[in-house]
Amino acid sequence: MEKEEEKHEIVKEDGLEPEKKALNGYAKYTSVAFQMMAIIGAFAFIGYKIDQYYDHKPQWVTAIACVLGVCFSIYQTIRQLKS
Repeated sequence: MEKEEEKHEIVKEDGLEPEKKALNGYAKYTSVAFQMMAIIGAFAFIGYKIDQYYDHKPQWVTAIACVLGVCFSIYQTIRQLKS
């Protein structure tokens, strides 16, 4: 009789192989980066449109909106990475 080799896979407690777990981590952090860019871009665009509408020479609303966008995106990033 031939002995059948038992295949042992490395599986962590969460049920994922290390390669898949690493890919999930890359996807998670990549999505966070794109989300940060989208949030900051949206805030900057809204600030720019407000400055255009009111015809501001120094675009202070755009600058304030960019800073608020950065703050909000950092808040969202921290909140997402905790879970």
